[in-house]
Amino acid sequence: MKEKKVEHTGKKMPSLSLPRITLRPQKSHRWALTLLFTGIVVLIILATILVVTTITFILIRTGVINSQEEAFSDGTLIVILVASACLTVGIGATFLISRIPLKPVNRLINALNRLASGDFKARIYFGKPFNSHPTVKELTDSFNTMAAELERTEVLRSDFINNFSHEFKAPIASIAGFTKLLKRGNLTEEQREEYLDIIEEESLRLSNMATNVLNLNKVESQTILTDVSCFNLSEQIRTCVLLLNGKMEKRNIDLTLDFDEITVTANEELLKQVWINLLDNAIKFAPEGGRICVTVRTGMSDGRRVVEISNTGPEIPPESREKVFQKFYQGDTSHSSQGNGIGLAIVRRVVELHCGQVSVDCKNGVTTFTVILPHRQPL
Repeated sequence: MKEKKVEHTGKKMPSLSLPRITLRPQKSHRWALTLLFTGIVVLIILATILVVTTITFILIRTGVINSQEEAFSDGTLIVILVASACLTVGIGATFLISRIPLKPVNRLINALNRLASGDFKARIYFGKPFNSHPTVKELTDSFNTMAAELERTEVLRSDFINNFSHEFKAPIASIAGFTKLLKRGNLTEEQREEYLDIIEEESLRLSNMATNVLNLNKVESQTILTDVSCFNLSEQIRTCVLLLNGKMEKRNIDLTLDFDEITVTANEELLKQVWINLLDNAIKFAPEGGRICVTVRTGMSDGRRVVEISNTGPEIPPESREKVFQKFYQGDTSHSSQGNGIGLAIVRRVVELHCGQVSVDCKNGVTTFTVILPHRQPL
């Protein structure tokens, strides 16, 4: 078996320029929608008064209504007539015209009902002139984005159930099969040890899958970072490497560690999950006899900690690089490699809780996951 090489260097790293996070500005034109509907109502009222006044004036001028009669001396009957006509015409005009601005509302309600019933292909488009208004366009974009995300999540959930069932079924079948062989007896000591090792390995695999599901549920429900302390980040990564050393030795993977002693203020237990998941992912996709490199450096401008874990092997397609951080997503649909699409989702959520960033890049047959963390957590 090829001996695994571990290199540790302590060279100084050059200054690092880190990207800044820009917040999307809030929309300021939504109040215009209220003015739009108010304007429509005002126009209906003005149009009604204009129409009724014009008709009344014409009737008086043509002699249908005699303004010299005693009944009209005080103008009371005319006022009553105009008011009644305005009320009648106004109600009719409002009923007919209000259907136009309410049509998008009805369409939105129908689309929401489709979503509520599980039809995630529902989309809305109001057409001209409504969709040209910034507020309506924002509503359309937000709804369609929400529907697309729900549809994607539903697809991923379905795939996850199928994949997770497959992942659970395989080790359970192995454990049951080798247990039956052990019960039959007539085995050599070497065979017994081999079967027991397989049972132990498959049991740990099941345990890890269940732990990942519980960890994902825990970090997703967590909104505030707790148990923050200052600790040696370099030592923590070395400990995680030792935990996975057996997996690397089985695949003859060379490991290079390149960092000084660096501290960070964070949740120690949560960050440990990040390094274990990223290292395990690198081991899973590195080829036999491949190479893994771990570097830790400090951004000279703001002191943020940057951890890079890279491995040789097949590159992630550009269209899948953002998806790998989505829960339940698996790039390998053939199940040729172990995994359930949860580990990297945990990584992203934990990094977000630490107000950090995580990304993936592929160049020249090397895949690199980069985690950027603030030196100290903001208060």
